[in-house]
Amino acid sequence: MKLPDLEALAIFATVVKARSFAGAAGDLGASKATVSKAVSRLEEKLGTRLFNRTSRRLALTDAGRRLAERAERILAEGEAAESDVQSESASPRGLVRVAAPLSFGIRAVAPLLPKFFEEYPDVSIDLQLSDSMVDLIGDGFDLALRISVLPDSSLVARRIADVNLLFVASPAYLKKHGRPTHPLQLAEHQCVAYTNIANPRTWRFKNARGEEATVRVNGPLVTNSGEAMTAVALAGQAITGLPDFLARDAIADGRLEVLLEDWPVVPAGLHLVMPPGGPRPARVEVLIAFLARELAKSCGEIARKDKLK
Repeated sequence: MKLPDLEALAIFATVVKARSFAGAAGDLGASKATVSKAVSRLEEKLGTRLFNRTSRRLALTDAGRRLAERAERILAEGEAAESDVQSESASPRGLVRVAAPLSFGIRAVAPLLPKFFEEYPDVSIDLQLSDSMVDLIGDGFDLALRISVLPDSSLVARRIADVNLLFVASPAYLKKHGRPTHPLQLAEHQCVAYTNIANPRTWRFKNARGEEATVRVNGPLVTNSGEAMTAVALAGQAITGLPDFLARDAIADGRLEVLLEDWPVVPAGLHLVMPPGGPRPARVEVLIAFLARELAKSCGEIARKDKLK
């Protein structure tokens, strides 16, 4: 399949409108030679002359007149298409596809959306919640929220907050099995591990004195769901590590207790991740700015509450 020479057709239409090669060159910001070469290229491809040229006059041939109307429509459609896309890019309007972890999306992202829709009523969001790692480019997402230590990749990532991991158990579990005071004692306990990290059953700790501890844990469940981990911990069946946004309510009302507070793990980062590329549409930019501002605020409030305990 041989594609039409759309550039030459657009230049030809501009010459017709300007009634001269020099006028078209001025309108296009190109040289007269560039305009002349494009028209000659089009004539060669079509196998016919489009203009009768003299030193004083430029006139369309019969073939040129037949082509001119269609070429002008092609130019007008192209200009309209560019204008429409530029307008959409400049004004926040249209659909944004977003991926987020399931629990975080329900607890932290969804409650923010009514405020966003009030600010940007012409923007709609397709929010897909999953604890699996989505393929932003392959699945057509504009951005994703990820809680992790991110590996190197071609994606553009913006860290907007820390997410602390808290090791917790229910009072019933601690009454029955005892409270671990050192990470190595976790090897003697039932523990629930999260599978969306490397080596989910290997837990690493470091205290304020710089001492490190690595322990291999076992237990009744490994899962990629924070909600499932929470349920098992609340049922008094295991110890688990939960992000602060998931554990804070159960800690506040006494259903879970924090363990090993002197042995924190390095906080994971909450990141906004985007495909690489040129300027993003305004609808995407305003959502990025909104989420960065609001989530940094809400995660910061959680972190301050944790430090006060």
